[in-house]
Amino acid sequence: MSAGRTARERVRAELIREITEIARRQLATEGAAGLSLRAVAREMGMVSSAIYRYFPSRDDLLTALIIDGYNAVGEAVERADAKAGAGDFAGRWLAVCRAVREWALEHPHEYALLYGSPVPGYKAPDDTVPAAMRDTVVLARIITGAHAAGALEPAGPCPPALAGDAARVRAAVFMDVPDEVIVRALTAWAGLYGTVSFELFGQFNNVIEERAAYFDHAMTLLGRLVGLTP
Repeated sequence: MSAGRTARERVRAELIREITEIARRQLATEGAAGLSLRAVAREMGMVSSAIYRYFPSRDDLLTALIIDGYNAVGEAVERADAKAGAGDFAGRWLAVCRAVREWALEHPHEYALLYGSPVPGYKAPDDTVPAAMRDTVVLARIITGAHAAGALEPAGPCPPALAGDAARVRAAVFMDVPDEVIVRALTAWAGLYGTVSFELFGQFNNVIEERAAYFDHAMTLLGRLVGLTP
């Protein structure tokens, strides 16, 4: 009986994998708003009612794709950070930034699902939060480590109005640093994803040709904003 259950679990896992792979291809051709369970079922040769056993609605399938995407970015960032020297905080920051860009260029449609325009009518559930935080936790670890090691350049004061926001960030990612460091880190993090989005969504067309060199320089500048010096 146990072996039978294991076999069924394997079949289910394989079907879920196939469904999500087809859905990712749909993202490339139809966009997230055009994602259709019926179309996925047709491509798999299934009746549409059968696919609802695995994903009861389009939103459930979107949620699975979003979690997979965030986990993929998180894994890429974690691997990049692990390969860098533990005490080279500026090097770790640059390695993490490069990992985000490389993943985005390799998976542009999944990146657009995560960081592009919101999908009309879709509200991401709390299930997506742990995966979405993986890359941010790595950033927090780098900045907290640099602060503890005395490797951050001094920061100017943080506006008192941002104290509540800084406290929420500190609690969310265990970032044991002063408010002014949290605000600078958030600004750099937003700059990273903004730069990647500009490249991916065409804002650099006919403007920046040497994009890898520009990216590395921009990320170095953002690292210095945080207080990280090479």
